[in-house]
Amino acid sequence: MNFLQSFFRLKENGTSVRTEVVAGVTTFLTMAYIIFVNPSILGDAGVPKEAVFVATCFAAALGTIIMGLYANYPIAMAPGMGLNAYFAYAVVLGMGISWQAALGAVFISGCLFVLVSLLGVREQIVNGIPHSLRTAITVGLGLFLALIALKSAGIVVANPATLVGVGDLHQPSTIMAICGFMLIVTLDRLKVTGAILIGIVAVTVMSFFFGGNTFHGLVSMPPAIEPTLLKLDLQGAFSVGLLNVVLVFFLVELFDATGTLMGVASRAGLLVGGKMERLNKALLADSCAIVAGSMLGTSSTTAYIESAAGVQAGGRTGLTALVVAALFLASLFIAPIAGVVPAYATAPALLYVACLMLRDLTEVDWSDSTESVPAAITALLIPFTYSIAHGIAFGFITYAALKLATGQARKVKPIVWLIAAVFLFKYAYLKA
Repeated sequence: MNFLQSFFRLKENGTSVRTEVVAGVTTFLTMAYIIFVNPSILGDAGVPKEAVFVATCFAAALGTIIMGLYANYPIAMAPGMGLNAYFAYAVVLGMGISWQAALGAVFISGCLFVLVSLLGVREQIVNGIPHSLRTAITVGLGLFLALIALKSAGIVVANPATLVGVGDLHQPSTIMAICGFMLIVTLDRLKVTGAILIGIVAVTVMSFFFGGNTFHGLVSMPPAIEPTLLKLDLQGAFSVGLLNVVLVFFLVELFDATGTLMGVASRAGLLVGGKMERLNKALLADSCAIVAGSMLGTSSTTAYIESAAGVQAGGRTGLTALVVAALFLASLFIAPIAGVVPAYATAPALLYVACLMLRDLTEVDWSDSTESVPAAITALLIPFTYSIAHGIAFGFITYAALKLATGQARKVKPIVWLIAAVFLFKYAYLKA
């Protein structure tokens, strides 16, 4: 205990071992779905599903361990949603490229990531983000979380006439999700420790009685990872002209991870003067995880927005991340237990965290439209495009354009012009 206290600086961060463990379990439960969703998506592209299951657990654990031990942040990592879909449906199935070559493209983008992180370029990009956009990213992540949560709960569904609509509120799963949300808010207001975790467990238990959930046992042996381990095709990645693919991976990874890191750190109160003290370490952890994941046999690994749930549960240090990593490794053997938590059980936790993240809107200078409008665009486009990267891209482009149009170009940092130009080039000439 003394070692943990000193290594992770628990007292300095106002937390304890118990709180960090509860936070780690909470974060894991909200993102455990990736263990089963990622193999399903990559499997559609012909990647062996069972091997992807193992690769997903290992990649998530490895990246999260690095984040916890090296950067000491309560941020978990795993193969990113959206990036795995782009890998499977756009690159492999859409462009007819082998999944081995696609893994090679991920590996190359990861190496580029490591390079720009070591050179401090990525840190300059993050620190160059204007305060209004930095605030908007946190809010946008909150709205994104809310959309994911409402969809998982069945409250919001797709509608061909209006894009989205209200779901069937008579479904047992939806009713249980609503009850879970009210329980979490009530317990947290009453300052009950582990309120979010209690809510997730309560809905999971109810799902056995009212949702048709079934128990599939305790343990199972993990399948072999050999079918995907080190199967990346670097020669193929270079020979088929995957510059577009590598650049898209690079840009989406850069701003998805950056947005998540800044948003979760802001929610945890870990920003000092609007900046992350150990940002470069966090970025290096993220970069190394991408490289390792591609070698194991999965698409790009990134920081997870669901880490905000663990932060709300009190997580403040890398110990939270280590707990998440341990649970991912345990999932190799206890997949039946991990898979028993339904999506509508974690939805209330994500929705509550989303509600809390919206309060950062008060930090935007609404009297200056050249600051407030780009912030609003960023916050709105993240959920409406279902992409953190696209939301940030439109925010940067709008910010630069408005500052230029109103004669305030000198107030804009060079890195903002560069990022806006890169995104304009991407939208003009590259397909994503």
